[in-house]
Amino acid sequence: MAQHRADTPFDHIESSLEFVALLGEAIRDTVVEIETDVAAAESQGASRRVEALQLVHFKLTKLSDHVGASHRILNDLRTLRRLLLEERTLVKAPQGTNG
Repeated sequence: MAQHRADTPFDHIESSLEFVALLGEAIRDTVVEIETDVAAAESQGASRRVEALQLVHFKLTKLSDHVGASHRILNDLRTLRRLLLEERTLVKAPQGTNG
């Protein structure tokens, strides 16, 4: 008996692209919040908190770069898949006679 696997957000490149885009957006929103927190901590003179928040900001920026790179790679893979599928369609199409 064949086992049916439930669809997941990663079953298709398109759904993975959507997930990565949403993740990137969430990271950008969080970076803005952290920048606000850094400014507040600086105004309170909380130097250790400022340092910790700056480290969080750095790590989020680094994560954002990686997510952006992943998005570009997934987009490239989607484009290549489309090109390959179009090529297969052309190869399988019946050829006319040159007669």
